[in-house]
Amino acid sequence: MSRPLLPRPAAGEVLMVSTCYEEGGSLWGAVLEGVGGRREGDVVVLGEGAVRLRLVGDDALDEVYAGGVPALLPGEHGGAGPKVVVLVDIPAVYGGGEPLLVDVAQVPGRGVRVTAPRLAEVLTELEEGALGFDDLVRRMDLYGLYEGDGGRPAVAAPTGLPHRAFPQLPPTATSLLVRTSFDDEAGWQALLSELGGVDADGMVGAGLDPDEIDVDHYPLEARVVDDRAYEGLWPGQVPALVPPGEETVLVALADARTFSDPDHPLTAVDLYDTPGQIAVLPWSMAGSLACNLELANMDFHEFVLAEGAEPWWE
Repeated sequence: MSRPLLPRPAAGEVLMVSTCYEEGGSLWGAVLEGVGGRREGDVVVLGEGAVRLRLVGDDALDEVYAGGVPALLPGEHGGAGPKVVVLVDIPAVYGGGEPLLVDVAQVPGRGVRVTAPRLAEVLTELEEGALGFDDLVRRMDLYGLYEGDGGRPAVAAPTGLPHRAFPQLPPTATSLLVRTSFDDEAGWQALLSELGGVDADGMVGAGLDPDEIDVDHYPLEARVVDDRAYEGLWPGQVPALVPPGEETVLVALADARTFSDPDHPLTAVDLYDTPGQIAVLPWSMAGSLACNLELANMDFHEFVLAEGAEPWWE
């Protein structure tokens, strides 16, 4: 499905995009009421007018995810261009009414949720430079909410300027296992062996007999990406690298931590609810996360270990 480009925001405007539709109509849930302000056509003026939200509704944008937003911005969007785009997506409409702020400048495609009443405050501080997107990431809770009260993640997502750009990830309707550390070849081969080995199609965990599956340690079914082009890939960069239109379930990174920790943990990356958020799990638990996400049995945040908590999988 072809997606239209987003409009170019005027000076002082921030795009607020509906990505949830019913019978072709935009759904805003409780977000518009929550942000307050006054309506001037397709613009919502917040506070004293320092923040103006340009409402964007087009059913061709239905189910656009944060990772796909940077590619929909017209022309160059770095430098003096917009710093963020606000998405009113399915979790915002049917969940807590918390819109998703999408980074389109520093690490394009990562996201953090903000309560609707605080949107004007946060956008103003971002525009004035009192806040950076890294600050939002560092201060989000387990649910991906900026300064939320859900507890802090035991392992925070990396912040800072990315080292370099990376190519688009391969398309898949399942999960991806991406190697990002290349210092321990024996450790990588041992990990692949623990995951059941790689088949002729470059997959681990595919075609297993359901009667032989341990449901407490569900195997990870994933396409393996073993390519030095992804060496040093950061989690926050992952959402924008997933090909548009692909319903990729999960991206799990085999990074330096994988080969230095005896549990061989993988860094799973959220692609949808809070894009770029991470859950660091033993390799044996990554399949359970992917399976539950695919079946919509659990949300990503339920696999994020809270700071100071005992790992529930032990």
